[in-house]
Amino acid sequence: MKITKKRKVALDAYDATKSYTLLEAADIIKKISSTKFDSSFDIDVRLGVDPRKANQMVRGVASLPHGLGKTVRVLALVTPDKEEEARAAGADHVGLDDYIEKISSGWTDIDIIVAVPAVMAKIGRLGKILGPRNLMPNPKSGTVTTEVGKAVTEVKAGKIDFKVDKTGIIHASVGKVTFDSQMLSENAIELVQVLHKLKPSAAKGTYFKSIFVSSTMSPSVSIDIKSIPGI
Repeated sequence: MKITKKRKVALDAYDATKSYTLLEAADIIKKISSTKFDSSFDIDVRLGVDPRKANQMVRGVASLPHGLGKTVRVLALVTPDKEEEARAAGADHVGLDDYIEKISSGWTDIDIIVAVPAVMAKIGRLGKILGPRNLMPNPKSGTVTTEVGKAVTEVKAGKIDFKVDKTGIIHASVGKVTFDSQMLSENAIELVQVLHKLKPSAAKGTYFKSIFVSSTMSPSVSIDIKSIPGI
């Protein structure tokens, strides 16, 4: 496969056989990111779990100290008494039946849905549309709650929802390449520390198998796991 000029320049900028601290890796990614748009800064964490076993499923929420650098579009599916609270907290769309109708027709122009428990029976039938897009509200991730205002504020501020895929990898965006390296490093550390706390007791052997960071379209940089504090 022919290596493009941009990719060659990127690969020459660091040693792909080495592992780096998150701060060093953020510096490298900022140097080699060559897209014309503001790329996201992504992390891939391979965990020593078997996600096919229910007692080894890793999923949860991390509140990134520096947010995500993007506008998170929030839909609040709530009862009328909660509409004002959701709007005041900054939800982009607020309602119930009209939005359920819209989603049934294929509309998914949102990033996160927050819902009150009382409406989950209605939302449940949208599973085939919302499930594959990771939009289904979930009590574990704090998006099914009676505290709608708090939930909307948190997701707007940079709260991310993650779930291990079937190969045992967590994929997440933890910022934008235009963030400074310290901010990117601190966001990534927060996610890894949350994953550390969520280690299933049934998981045996090495829990953090590998960690890589990359930006949209860039090569990935290996992280020295031992350099991450608190794990």
